[in-house]
Amino acid sequence: MKKNKFKFRKIQFRKVTIDELDDRMLLVNLYATQALTLIIGLIWVILQQQNLFSLLSIPAAITNVFLWGAGLAAVAVCVDLVLSKFVPDEVGDDGGVNERIFGTRAVWHIALISFVVAICEELLFRGAMQHAFGPYWTSIIFATIHVRYLKHWIPTGLVFSISYGLGWIYIQTDSIWAPIIAHFLFDFIMGLMIRFRRES
Repeated sequence: MKKNKFKFRKIQFRKVTIDELDDRMLLVNLYATQALTLIIGLIWVILQQQNLFSLLSIPAAITNVFLWGAGLAAVAVCVDLVLSKFVPDEVGDDGGVNERIFGTRAVWHIALISFVVAICEELLFRGAMQHAFGPYWTSIIFATIHVRYLKHWIPTGLVFSISYGLGWIYIQTDSIWAPIIAHFLFDFIMGLMIRFRRES
């Protein structure tokens, strides 16, 4: 009996557009990417010999930390809304990714996605990367990672500015929970706006 051998050379990779992914594959891709981000962040923090429990500990001044996070999220949402009023839609186009992620999602799922993204990305970028490179270079990398915005300088500038703001409030509060709260609230509010704008 002839055995079929698996040949690695026959594996082919190709670029897939957002429209080619069904909803299930979109979510699998999203959560897999965040899991990878979390793993890299955890390993990097440990290699830096930071105390992970200390990094993630809830601060005594949690109200102050929440106000910093909520304040930055409010500013970022307001800036985004002002830009959307004066900037043509095609300039802020992300290729339909956010629309696909949030457009028909239940509110609880928007909250879950926002929370997962905030925890995973802030652990990597603020917890590990900023510890190594500082807020400026971390924000350059953060903006570059959000590659779907790189076609237009205005959303790229906004992503960089928000990232720098996240790094700044991390320094001001000495708590990673401030940027986590800000990141969560910004994504959650923008996700709700996409969801209910589509419904209306």
